[in-house]
Amino acid sequence: MSVRPSAKAERFTESVIREMTRLAHLHGAVNLSQGFPDFPAPEEVKEAARRAVASDINQYAITWGARSLRQAIARKFERLYGLPVDPEREVTVTCGSTEAMIATLLAVLDPGDEVVVFEPFYENYGPDAILSGAVPRFVALRPPEWTFDPDELERAFSSRTRAIIVNTPNNPTGKVFTRAELETIAGLCRRHDALAVTDEIYEHILYDGAVHLPLATLPEMAGRTITINGMSKTYSVTGWRVGWAIAPPPLTNAIRKVHDFLTVGAAAPLQEAGALALELPAAYYEELARAYDRRRRRLLGILDGAGFDVYRPRGAYYVMVDTDRLGWDDDVAFARHLVEEVGVAVVPGSSFYRDPASGRRQVRFAFCKKEETLAEAEKRLARLRPRPRA
Repeated sequence: MSVRPSAKAERFTESVIREMTRLAHLHGAVNLSQGFPDFPAPEEVKEAARRAVASDINQYAITWGARSLRQAIARKFERLYGLPVDPEREVTVTCGSTEAMIATLLAVLDPGDEVVVFEPFYENYGPDAILSGAVPRFVALRPPEWTFDPDELERAFSSRTRAIIVNTPNNPTGKVFTRAELETIAGLCRRHDALAVTDEIYEHILYDGAVHLPLATLPEMAGRTITINGMSKTYSVTGWRVGWAIAPPPLTNAIRKVHDFLTVGAAAPLQEAGALALELPAAYYEELARAYDRRRRRLLGILDGAGFDVYRPRGAYYVMVDTDRLGWDDDVAFARHLVEEVGVAVVPGSSFYRDPASGRRQVRFAFCKKEETLAEAEKRLARLRPRPRA
């Protein structure tokens, strides 16, 4: 018997983000790498989970999601964006948005299909395409505004294009796609009969007047868009793993089948808590954005003072920086120096690109942290000195 992994598994590495968290624990570093809040979730959401457990909601929910949560998802989407959603035929609850993405791609992609991916990209998208048997076609987002070239995007589409992945607000860059950019994407999807798979997990974390616009709300896009979201970021419960996909019924049927055999279903009591969370008033989301804007401005000041060239995000809770001014052109070596010698963990920029060389002068910081964490990071980064060039 040949003891070897599959060819698919050989084509990608473990998560660099999770590796940096392990290194942070190992070296006692301040963890500004992985995007999880280190402050409490809303008390009313936690209390709803406690009530659900105490009420013996401890067995399987409906495979594609508890009705109460699916109804809350549909109500919230229509309330915010004006697009009706059928909770019975168009919503699938999953084990986090990560599972929603892989379940979706497995459900809609066949081997040899092509999927367009903007880079830098959240690190899961590449392996997800590989596991689905698809061929990724990458299109660059270029700093400082992380814009794309419409002609380059058009060239990435072909008769083999089955889907495009759009993450807005974007991880790792903080880019919020504009209406004009989304209309360009929508036009190409319609022209090539392609699907749009949108990761909108940071929809409420916006700055400087940025507005989140779901691609599904554009003309003729509701029938060809799968909208992925989840509780993790908005309600500070990344460990609960409750996500969802909104899609037209034929695609929902396929996603539900794949989801069933991947995980069966998300945690039942946490789904009940999610149904309450999605009914929180508008004031909750407004304060969420204000609180994150304070953290953003705090970290931007710290990073500027430490000597980084900073790319100012307009959404999500990450900051991409350039390390060239500090004398580093090897992002992996710099990230290891930071975690081992300075005591701050970050994510090497190369993990967000097809070609690692594209991110060799970039690292990503996460600012979903309490003030004490950011203050400690500031103290440690004050020890950082430019490295003499050879």
